[in-house]
Amino acid sequence: MKKNKEIIRALEDAYFKELETVQNYIANSVNLDGVRAEEIKSALATDVTEELGHAQQLARRIKVLGGIVPGSASFKARQKDLQPSKDTTDVVSVIRGVIAAEEDAIDGYKKLIKLCDGEDYVTQDLAITLLADEEEHCTMFRGFLKEYTRK
Repeated sequence: MKKNKEIIRALEDAYFKELETVQNYIANSVNLDGVRAEEIKSALATDVTEELGHAQQLARRIKVLGGIVPGSASFKARQKDLQPSKDTTDVVSVIRGVIAAEEDAIDGYKKLIKLCDGEDYVTQDLAITLLADEEEHCTMFRGFLKEYTRK
């Protein structure tokens, strides 16, 4: 029972991270300006749907495990690096913010996978699937960063 509560708490944490990512991806995909920003804006807009899907999957798993999916009153924003910049042409800071958010999600899913090992194979499988998606996003934005910071 104690382990189940830990798993639910980890799922809630991942759920809130995904929702915060959705909010920041929407903001940055709309706010960025300039020709060089178009590919990043498009990638972020596309990822919004996927990240929202992750949050929905996590919410369903919380419910299945006997938890209550938390509402916005329980939310605390943490993605400082992904906040929209006043300089709407600062594409590099957005890319770095995305990488930081994806790395945080990757770390969270790895911890959830370990927490579930031998205890909850369904949640573990979900975390493995979401981990793969986050690793793919991170790799794509690391590639963008190489291109944008090339001298």
